[in-house]
Amino acid sequence: MANILPQNTFDVIVIGVGSMGSSTCYHMAKRGYKVLGLEQFDIPHELGSHAGQTRIIRKSYGEATNYVPLLERAYENWSTLEEETGTQVFFKNGMVYFGTPDSPFLQTVKESSVQYNIPINQLSAEECREKYPQFNLPSNFERLEEPNAGFLTPERCILLMVQQALFHGATIKTREKVTHWKQGQDTITLNSDKATYHAKKLIITAGPWTSKLATDLAPKLTITRQPLAWVQPKKWMEFDKAKFPCWLIRNGGRDFYGFPIVPVGQFGGPLGLKLGMHHPGGEATDPDKVDRTPREADEKALVEFLEEFIPDGYQNTLVMKTCLYTKTVDEHFIVDFLPNSNKNIVVASGFSGHGFKFVSVIGEVLVDLAIEGSTNFNLDFLSLTRFTAKKN
Repeated sequence: MANILPQNTFDVIVIGVGSMGSSTCYHMAKRGYKVLGLEQFDIPHELGSHAGQTRIIRKSYGEATNYVPLLERAYENWSTLEEETGTQVFFKNGMVYFGTPDSPFLQTVKESSVQYNIPINQLSAEECREKYPQFNLPSNFERLEEPNAGFLTPERCILLMVQQALFHGATIKTREKVTHWKQGQDTITLNSDKATYHAKKLIITAGPWTSKLATDLAPKLTITRQPLAWVQPKKWMEFDKAKFPCWLIRNGGRDFYGFPIVPVGQFGGPLGLKLGMHHPGGEATDPDKVDRTPREADEKALVEFLEEFIPDGYQNTLVMKTCLYTKTVDEHFIVDFLPNSNKNIVVASGFSGHGFKFVSVIGEVLVDLAIEGSTNFNLDFLSLTRFTAKKN
C-alpha cells in the first residue's frame, strides 16, 4: 500500500483519463497507490479517439503477431472488469476478414492463428454467401472468420474503469487542463489551469494531445481526422447483431470496417449500421483546431463502398462523425519510458486505428512500468528505440 502523502502530492499522476488513462487509474488504484487522473474534458467525451458506441476486439492479429500475448491478457482483464461490475462490456458476435490472398494483413491473421492456436475458419465463397449473404465479394477474395472476436462498448468501459478507480481511492479531476510539468531530482511538479501537484511518477496517456505534453515525441506522432458513419440499411434486421458480424475489408489500399446494428435501448446512440474507413494517410490536423464538420467526400467514399460490397447496407445516412487518430509512422503503439526521465515518466500513445481492444491490459502494463520499472510482456516492438534503430 502507498504511504500517506500530503494533499496535492501523489504516487503517480496520469495525464488524460480517456481509454488508456482510465485503465491506468483503475489498475493503479487497485494496487493501493495514491493516483491522480487529470482530464481536460468530461469523461467520456467525443473530442479524441475513444467515442463511438462500439470497438472491435479480435485476437488473430493482422497487424503483427507480437500483439497476441497482450490481447490474451486483455481478454482476461475485460472479463475481470465484467465480474467486478456485473456489467457486460464484451459482446462475442464474431469477426470476418475479407481481402485478396496476397494481403500481408490476412497472411498475418493466419500466422497469429497458427502460432497462438486461435480458432479461425477459412470460408469458401459458397459457405460465406450462405452464412453472410449481406456481403458481395469479388471471387478472388479470401474469406476468414474469427468466431471468438466481437466488440466492446468503449464509453461504458471507460466509465466502469473510472468508477472502479474511484471506489479504490483514486482522485479523478475533469475539465482541468495540464499547462506545464517539470521533472526535478526527486519529484515531478505539474501545473494545471487550476492547481499545482507533485508526484513521484508521471504517466502520459493524452491521446492526440500527447505530443503537446511530451514535445520530443512530436516528430513521431501524426494526428489525422477519420470519418465514421451510421446508416440506415435497406433491410434493417439483416444487420442486427444476432445475424451480422464485425467485419474488415481490405480493398485498394484502404481498409473499411464495421459493426452490426446494436439496439439503442441497450447501447445508446447513434442509431444505425456503423462503419468507418481506416485511412492511414488521412488529413493531418491539430487536436485543438480540428474541423469536425462531416465532409461530403468522406460520406461519398463510405456510401460507394457499401453499394459495392454490402448492397443492402445503405438506404440513407443517419449520422456522420469525425474521430481523431494518433498514429506512428509504422502504425505500432508507443509504450515506453520518456528518454532521460530515469524511468519516472511513462508515455503511451499512437494507438489510434487498432488500440481500444488493448485498453484493459495497457493500463496494467503502464502501472508495471511506473512502479516496477519493467513488465513481463515483451514490449521491444513498441519501444521508442525502434525509431532510432531505423535511422541507423
